[in-house]
Amino acid sequence: MDALQNLFRPRSVAVIGASSTRGKIGHAIMTNLQQSKYAGEVFPVNPREKEILGYPCFPDIGSIGRSVDVAVIAVPAGRSLEVARACGQAKVKYLVVVSAGFKEIGDAGLKREKELLAICRETGMRMVGPNVVGIMDTHTPINASFAHGFPLQGKIAFISQSGAMLLAIFDWSRSAGLGFSRFVSMGNKADLNEVDFIMSAADDPNTGVILCYMEDVVDGSRFLRSVREASKRKPVIILKSGTSQAGARAASSHTGALAGSDLAYDTAFRQCGVIRARDMSDLFDLAVAFVNQPVPAGRRLAIVTNSGGPGIIATDSVERNGLKMARFEKKTIARLREALPPEANLYNPVDVLGDARTDRYRAALQAVLADDNTDAALVLLSPAAVTEPEETARAVLELKKKYPDKPVFAAYMGGEGLTEGSRILSGGGIPCYTFPEPAIRSIAGMVDYAEMTKRLNGEQQLPAGTEDRKAVKAVFYDVLRDRRLVLLGNEATQVAQAYNIPVAPVSLARTPEEAVHFARELGYPVVLKIASPKIIHKSDVGGVKTGLSGPDEVIEAYRSIMDSVRHYMPDTPLYGVEVQKMMPKGHETIIGMSRDVQFGPMIAFGLGGIYVNLLKDVSFRLGEGLTRQHIREMIAETKAYTLLRGYRGSEPADLEAIADTIARVARLTLDFPEITELDLNPVIAYPQGAVALDVKITISYGNHLE
Repeated sequence: MDALQNLFRPRSVAVIGASSTRGKIGHAIMTNLQQSKYAGEVFPVNPREKEILGYPCFPDIGSIGRSVDVAVIAVPAGRSLEVARACGQAKVKYLVVVSAGFKEIGDAGLKREKELLAICRETGMRMVGPNVVGIMDTHTPINASFAHGFPLQGKIAFISQSGAMLLAIFDWSRSAGLGFSRFVSMGNKADLNEVDFIMSAADDPNTGVILCYMEDVVDGSRFLRSVREASKRKPVIILKSGTSQAGARAASSHTGALAGSDLAYDTAFRQCGVIRARDMSDLFDLAVAFVNQPVPAGRRLAIVTNSGGPGIIATDSVERNGLKMARFEKKTIARLREALPPEANLYNPVDVLGDARTDRYRAALQAVLADDNTDAALVLLSPAAVTEPEETARAVLELKKKYPDKPVFAAYMGGEGLTEGSRILSGGGIPCYTFPEPAIRSIAGMVDYAEMTKRLNGEQQLPAGTEDRKAVKAVFYDVLRDRRLVLLGNEATQVAQAYNIPVAPVSLARTPEEAVHFARELGYPVVLKIASPKIIHKSDVGGVKTGLSGPDEVIEAYRSIMDSVRHYMPDTPLYGVEVQKMMPKGHETIIGMSRDVQFGPMIAFGLGGIYVNLLKDVSFRLGEGLTRQHIREMIAETKAYTLLRGYRGSEPADLEAIADTIARVARLTLDFPEITELDLNPVIAYPQGAVALDVKITISYGNHLE
């Protein structure tokens, strides 16, 4: 059931700040409610008016004396708090706050917005906004907004964080003949946000596809959980603005440096089944495709064209967008040979030649749609003296009815002479474009959605392990007590071991003699590394010695490390030298985590060692909702995967051990939000097992331990 049913299908609406004066927001809202033929009760509220548009006017919300589901507030921001309190006392269910003058204007506005939200929380009201255009539902019908006019009825829900964007799309949609189920302006999203509206649209029987323009996500974890469920039921297509890398924060770990500002959104959308639109055209091209066409059964596309050039362009686009050119059966080729001239190309793309009339298009499209190797078809038409755009359009519509399970798209590449044919196609539910690329991108988006939803329905969350949370807390308490953010190597190793992350054991020596003692315990050969939270790249300052095979070498290495580091970094605090068992060589990989402010842990995997930042062979997934399938995919996306499978006769690495390690890193960083960055680099992958040689963990004072 739609949790926001009383918002979009209210029994009564009050407009506070209603006006009889044309040009005022309160008048526009009243006019829209009336002209949308809203059947519920309408209560204008204005102490200076007796009647507005034939509706009796009330001095305040409390004097109405009847239940009000939705109150639209269109008063100056300075009066909004007293109005909201009065609405709370009157037991109003929802506020739609059109008023501006909140956090968008600075600190004073932010304070006012927080007070407004507090009133809603205290009284149990839910709020849209503030600073919104309003809401519309064409099936109720209701237009509680100050937009000019009312949209055509359809199956597309459009949810926008930008009011100006909503108004522009609303105005364009009527000239384009595009119908909508809902328009929602989110504004400042102080209370209800994109997740609430997406889930509501997913529950709405009149909505077939959900579009969203957003600038940010309020609650990343809730977004991932909820939108994953919404995507299983209906396509969710999002245009996210602010994609530049300029906002990427400085990071101390390899993983943090590789994770760009927009990468978390890209990963989040993919992981919860959202289709990401590149631009506004892409957003609505996809919407039209989903509303009018069935989802293709696969990636195989057949193209019918009357010109070779556009056919080649379309073929290139097919490959760029991850689709495949359909390979026809022999009987299909035979049918095409019978129906087309000898000069025609019978293979995909099918070229019916420039002098083709409707009969050739009909024969070619009939043949390719009947082929079991065709999942979707694209008809390209360029204008020529003998071209019959209208008749051809009608033939395409007839064949689409004959093959209802196979999507058909068209590109009429020309101007006025093709307008009527294009209109016939669009009116009959065949998406028609000026060029082939948008059609192909839309088909690819539909196929991607089908594959994503199939994966979502088959996913199983990672099971809980046998972690020692108390051991991790104990280490973090010691680090925080020492007023540090970066763990020493031996501390990071203890944390990893508490979560069964395979790591080469490390001991901290404060004297050369201690180093020899630990080396004997671990067994030679050993590695010595400087222990300092301030030194990230230890080898750059002479802080690492490898292959030490006896006590004398250990003592000499200890002293050499300390002398070298003091020379290069004289003011850096040194905690001693870490002694670690030297492990055999293998494939070097990296497993890491950088915490995103919206979505939490971003888990990374790729080629490790000294080449991490040089080659940037890294893939990412979010820790929230991570599944075994996600982990396998992120491993397979990297070039490192080619090496790990066994390259040129080398023995394959233990991929399951790598996957287990990634899963344990995800669990650790989900359990402890105080971990801001984590690197296991390198993680050596062996034919049996894997082991991390270096563990870096950074924590934050802002996230307190329970």
